[in-house]
Amino acid sequence: MSEQKLAAELRTEFGKGYARRARMANLIPAVIYGHGAEPIHVTLPAKATTLAVRTANALLSLDINGEGHLALVKDIQRDPIKQIIEHIDLLTVRQGEKVTVDVPVHVEGESAAGTVHNLELTVVSLEAEATHLPEAVVVSIEGRAAGEHIHASDLALPKGTVLLTDAEALVVNISEAVATEEEGATEGGEAVSGEASEAAEKAAAE
Repeated sequence: MSEQKLAAELRTEFGKGYARRARMANLIPAVIYGHGAEPIHVTLPAKATTLAVRTANALLSLDINGEGHLALVKDIQRDPIKQIIEHIDLLTVRQGEKVTVDVPVHVEGESAAGTVHNLELTVVSLEAEATHLPEAVVVSIEGRAAGEHIHASDLALPKGTVLLTDAEALVVNISEAVATEEEGATEGGEAVSGEASEAAEKAAAE
């Protein structure tokens, strides 16, 4: 994952009132912490930042008054209704440093005919280099038969990463498809037949 370059500005004001004014000025309040240093409070350009953090575990290269900071997005607070970003927590990192991240699991391919798959684990925890973070772990279910299971230990991990999730954790479960539509059609057919018989009996009696 390539780093996203953003210009940041130091801030000395805090609180809901300031945060509201910052958002009106198209800025997002953020804090950078880590490595035992004092937290750095900044604002980030709203539009560019929103685009930069669309992927999980986004890596940001920040220019703060001419000084470079490499930071990993750890938490994003959004407005529950408008879904706009209200605040971002950033973890400062260094080139080559190992970090722990939760990476989404993406399923590709089609399981065998007459089967369905259930994604039991949507993310896995990995240790990876801060500057080479994977965007996803891809698992193929192509041709998998009913009854097959894919565990965390079966995943093909991106190069340079180490699995931290329990190796026995179930990631994907393949099972037989339940023919609910056919059953519904059969039940409907039986109901119609029953109604027709009833109508015929009434007609005969009359």
